[in-house]
Amino acid sequence: MRERGRTRRLMGLGARTGGAMLKTRLGGQADWRALGEALFEGLSELKGPAMKMAQMMSQWDDLLPPDLAEELSRLQRQAEPMPWPRIREALVLQYGELDAHFSEIEERPFASASMGQVHKAVTLEGETVVLKVQYPGLADVLESDLAQVRRIMRLGRWFKVPQARLDAMFEELAAGLRDELDYQAEARALARYRERYADEPRLVIPEPLMALCGPHVLAMRFVDGTPLRELESADDATRQQLAQTLADWITQELFTFGELHADPHAGNFAADAQGRLVIYDFGAVIPVPAARLDAMMKLLEATLARDPMAMDDAMVQMGGRQGQGAPLSLYREAADSIAPLFEPGEQDFSDVRVHRQLRELSPKVWAAMDRLQPPADTLLLSRALNGHYWNLVRLKARLDMHERVQPLLA
Repeated sequence: MRERGRTRRLMGLGARTGGAMLKTRLGGQADWRALGEALFEGLSELKGPAMKMAQMMSQWDDLLPPDLAEELSRLQRQAEPMPWPRIREALVLQYGELDAHFSEIEERPFASASMGQVHKAVTLEGETVVLKVQYPGLADVLESDLAQVRRIMRLGRWFKVPQARLDAMFEELAAGLRDELDYQAEARALARYRERYADEPRLVIPEPLMALCGPHVLAMRFVDGTPLRELESADDATRQQLAQTLADWITQELFTFGELHADPHAGNFAADAQGRLVIYDFGAVIPVPAARLDAMMKLLEATLARDPMAMDDAMVQMGGRQGQGAPLSLYREAADSIAPLFEPGEQDFSDVRVHRQLRELSPKVWAAMDRLQPPADTLLLSRALNGHYWNLVRLKARLDMHERVQPLLA
């Protein structure tokens, strides 16, 4: 009965979204603020894959209508927590008698997300830990939720996205969400990353407590920190130190280890008292094959050279363009917007002129969707890179991207 109720609510939200998109496509004016409020309220309560997809969409705030993006972004920081009795059920299922393991568990979570929420606890030995608890029953409704998400994604056909491409994008999204339900895999990822960066003094990665970890609960030593989204008003030196660390870490992940942290919303990052970058969540780590990275760098090289024909060749090789006729004028405009970010010297990521130019490109990209398509196997990679970019924007980063990227192009 509960599953049927979820399905009806998701179908209703999907219908409302489709109505707004259709109205816009027909030349009308949709109330994106009202739609965003409805999606926030419904998805915040339902949790699960649909909320995760909306969180991902909110990071594409250069593509979405501003009012809709603003409302959806609340899902990253204001999502309603699941009531404690339901969370306690999941903990009892994992541990049995809670008093046998913990002297205290805070009933109020200090973080709530789409697939679980985090509670602070104290072990019998007096150590403060955090428990990331998967929402009860989520695994049971995952596939039915994904079916509704697939129906919502089919609205992309109105924007000239072929069905085969939508199906491939859905499969990549679904695989990522299924992986996120495996908390034991995340515990192993935490251990792997702690070993990988044991000698990096600027990074802090919490230690998983394997004896307390299970399929639906992840236990870690508590690491205090100020969330990244609260650091916009921090002193400049702290923000620049964190931005440098974040950029260096992403570069090393991609070009040394062939992986990327793929859940970059601001709540997963913090700064500790020493100004080190704390990375809390490793539920989504994706491999980045060398061939894919090479293709992306060829596209970047062509973009920086402002060579639209080379940009088109790179897009075709990546599987990002189909149909007849290369949109050369769009390539030129994109290059003119992006290339200045990579000129010699420090570039200010808080420069609103850059964001305005990219936002103005968005409707032109959508209009060219019969020829331009995001490669199906790069959905999560593109979303992750975009999210990391906006984290650098939040930190008001000043980075010399020319100096950073030239050795990689070589």
